[in-house]
Amino acid sequence: MSSAGPGSEKKPETSPGANPAAAADAKTSLRDFSGLIALIGAGKMGGALLQGWLRLGLDPRKVIVIEPQALPYLSALAQRGVRLNPGAATLQQADVIVVAIKPQGADEVLGALAGNVAPSALIISIMAGRTLRFLTNVFGRAGAMVRAMPNTPAAIGRGITVAVAAQADPRQRGIAQLLLGATGAVEWVDDENLMDAVTALSGSGPAYVFLLAEALAHAGAAVGLPGDLAERLARETIAGSGELLHQSRDDAATLRQNVTSPGGTTAAALAVLMRADGLARLITEAIAVATARSRELAG
Repeated sequence: MSSAGPGSEKKPETSPGANPAAAADAKTSLRDFSGLIALIGAGKMGGALLQGWLRLGLDPRKVIVIEPQALPYLSALAQRGVRLNPGAATLQQADVIVVAIKPQGADEVLGALAGNVAPSALIISIMAGRTLRFLTNVFGRAGAMVRAMPNTPAAIGRGITVAVAAQADPRQRGIAQLLLGATGAVEWVDDENLMDAVTALSGSGPAYVFLLAEALAHAGAAVGLPGDLAERLARETIAGSGELLHQSRDDAATLRQNVTSPGGTTAAALAVLMRADGLARLITEAIAVATARSRELAG
């Protein structure tokens, strides 16, 4: 065993296969953000964004929250300086409007607020199925719009969001990148039509992974494992494999092959899962119908 000599600095150890993109950018910060953000809707996804902004150092006094539900965590944040339900006219001061309400009630809620939004404000929406055209119709006075689709791992800072912009300059896109990135990775597309496929893959994707965990647990119980043990094994296998994929430079196919010995147990199982009517066909069909449904909901 070697030890560092006096005055030397031990360098952090890294795995040869580690993915450098997996490490968070420690320089990302909202401490110097000078604008005022108005968050409309602070439920699960809106709340995840808000908590992410504050975690990155945003001054709570730079946030307005419009949320009719009496959420305990918001009362605590109000004590720190977040302005909770100050009145629609306050939106005139906001540089950025982040819309995080359920799409079903968007017309009514936004219709009552939109007239108070400044023309210079950047509009960022994470409403599922609500297009840039919809946002333009609602916020007619505003110019720059960003439509984004996050997913539920945003709640732990490990989500991924895909965004598309209209009339947003590089500075405004940078602001959107920073705010959306508070809950995980951010990708951009130029074609809004791709957002339906994004919704089907990453937006709905966590549900597919959770279903896999359920299926693994049920299958383990079916071959004799105690139910609680099967559930723990499935949960940790999904979580650990996801983290390995996240950190590794190898693609999913290579990682799968690394587990698979010729003629072994994994190969026997994969022969079932990878047959013509197996998992790949089912996933392809599922993504296709989810994409089609997203288009229907968007009108």
